[in-house]
Amino acid sequence: MKLKEDLNPVLLLLFQVTVWLYSVLAFLPSYLFSSVSESDAGLGSEQDRAQRLKAQSVTGRPAGPYRAMGATKRLVSSLHPGLDTLDKVFEDASRRFPDRDCLGTREVVMEEDERQSNGKVFKKVILGQYRWRSYAETHKAAARFGSGLAALGQRAHNNIAIFCETRAEWVIAAHACFMQNFPLVTLYSTLGGPAITHGLNETEVSHIITSRELLETRLKFILLEVPRLQHIIVVDDTPTKWPGYPRGISVHNMATVQELGTKPENGKHTGPMPSDIAVIMYTSGSTGVPKGVMISHSNIIAGITGMAERIPNLGENDTYIGYLPLAHVLELSAELVCVAHGCRIGYSSPQTLADQSTKIKKGSKGDTSVLQPTLMAAVPEIMDRIYKNVMTKVEEMSSAQRTLFTLAYNYKLEQLSQGRSTPLCDNLVFKKVRSLLGGKTRVLLSGGAPLSAATQRFMNVCFCCPVGQGYGLTETCGAGTISEMWDYSTGRVGGPLICSEIKLKDWVEGGYHSTDTPNPQGEILIGGPNVTMGYYKNEAKNQDFFVDDNGQRWFCTGDIGEVHPDGCLKIIDRKKDLVKLQAGEYVSLGKVEAMLKNCPLIDNICAYANSEEMYVIGFVVPNQKHLLSLAEQYCIRGSWEELCNNAAMEGVVLQVITEAALSGERSKVITPWRERRGQLFVMYFFFLSLKRQQLKSKYQDDIERMYGGK
Repeated sequence: MKLKEDLNPVLLLLFQVTVWLYSVLAFLPSYLFSSVSESDAGLGSEQDRAQRLKAQSVTGRPAGPYRAMGATKRLVSSLHPGLDTLDKVFEDASRRFPDRDCLGTREVVMEEDERQSNGKVFKKVILGQYRWRSYAETHKAAARFGSGLAALGQRAHNNIAIFCETRAEWVIAAHACFMQNFPLVTLYSTLGGPAITHGLNETEVSHIITSRELLETRLKFILLEVPRLQHIIVVDDTPTKWPGYPRGISVHNMATVQELGTKPENGKHTGPMPSDIAVIMYTSGSTGVPKGVMISHSNIIAGITGMAERIPNLGENDTYIGYLPLAHVLELSAELVCVAHGCRIGYSSPQTLADQSTKIKKGSKGDTSVLQPTLMAAVPEIMDRIYKNVMTKVEEMSSAQRTLFTLAYNYKLEQLSQGRSTPLCDNLVFKKVRSLLGGKTRVLLSGGAPLSAATQRFMNVCFCCPVGQGYGLTETCGAGTISEMWDYSTGRVGGPLICSEIKLKDWVEGGYHSTDTPNPQGEILIGGPNVTMGYYKNEAKNQDFFVDDNGQRWFCTGDIGEVHPDGCLKIIDRKKDLVKLQAGEYVSLGKVEAMLKNCPLIDNICAYANSEEMYVIGFVVPNQKHLLSLAEQYCIRGSWEELCNNAAMEGVVLQVITEAALSGERSKVITPWRERRGQLFVMYFFFLSLKRQQLKSKYQDDIERMYGGK
């Protein structure tokens, strides 16, 4: 979708002449030269590579299974022969890249409280440079920590939990557990008390690794509910003594445990087998009690093998920025891919990622500006936020600046569709936008949820790098499909990875069949060595896994997809996402949310529907700047909380949101909007609003089921 053009014809002509002159003098010769070079190498142009066949049905049937063109004979399950467990992969990397930077953390120069105009106090930081551990140092630290855990009584095949924010110590602890064959139970640092208690008790852990902040704010309040817990290892250096904890529970510093591991008698251990459990990864619990997915060493290695194949020229010159939760399979897999290839990993957080991030003191640098990563993984929510922030700034530009941006955007969009680069626009127009992520990003990988076409095109154009959409689940080690980096099509998630294959299963009730035209459709089934061992102590849920006659393991995803003629997959629906309203109409809540998230007025939204009602409701976190601007436009006065409770304001917001919904694509899952526009009732609230309690009272049971009791 192009940006709307309402342009001065003189500026338009000037821009076209400038681009034409630059193309003749600089771009055209280099383009012809590169085309000759690629032709000689047998690669073809980027457009040719984007249009080539990515996967095909190995049986010839429209239902599949579909395999990548590089794996039609056999799926690939390992990076290198003999490296069949994660401890071997890390040991190999530390031997090949001993002095290469491995894990980096920014030092905190200063921390202070900053009082806002409304009286609130926010903590702000000024951060210094990154301090790095080499691969050899990281391997040594992990080995010592693992031996120290064994000295504290942790035994092979016995579960150990990690409840910690994304940081270098998380990875060191994980590799320590992989070396010692301790199955690692991962818990999101955002989980509530009941979910944490459930995970720790179900896995019967006696040792847990955590941070000082999470121990003092979350974990200490549930210790009496976890009777088997004996040892808490805190990754922070201070304090060294931890009084006031229940009898029978010992609290240790990570450094103290590593010191234990230096003693000769504690250094012996037996490594894992490929079939041993490496991780028990608990889901976020957003739709009920969290489930633990059992992931073996061989599962993870197969998954990262498939992912690595889709990242061109991956190697020790790359820098990855880690800020997503390591308890999520996307981030853990991405970092393991980087470690296996000698990349360096610098750590960040959503609060310190960019110069404008909430925790960065004004005038100081965010993590991307200092680290200048070449590789980055992101979830659609973060990309949507970047998209809306940049477009808001475009709206605030002068007429001439906005005209130049629009011209350059639409020109580059057209060139990308033809497989061409635009160095002039990149350097003159998009350089400042690109600098938001450090200026050197060459690959962006999006996963975790569908990415809207508008956001994907925006990231491709303004950040001057390909955005690869991926599709996978915790149950498949995050591996399934990833689009090739030179494929600039939108709305698709690419072809199968070389470690996995895909089949389509008819869903008769939903009207999806592999015989559908023009493209086969159905429930997506993923098979391969990356498909995990099942759910921990949850046989009822394990019916989603099965083994075929050839011994291949499969997982039924519940997602509905269609396979395009070039072998790429498109996610078009979800079985559990469809809700039938009282009048018999189906609504896809995921598509409702994805469409409305691009509305500037919305920072976040959760759509909800009940089959006993005639309409959909939405819980919305409004964008403060746009809401205040809208209130001023309609002469509605009041504080932020008063605006969120104002009935007139609700009506205005509902009108804006409904218009945004109706202006989107009219697919069959949002037919209810087209036919019953008056019944799409979106109720919104801000966290300070009293309306939250009213909503919670009315929909108490439903909300608790959706959010796991939180």
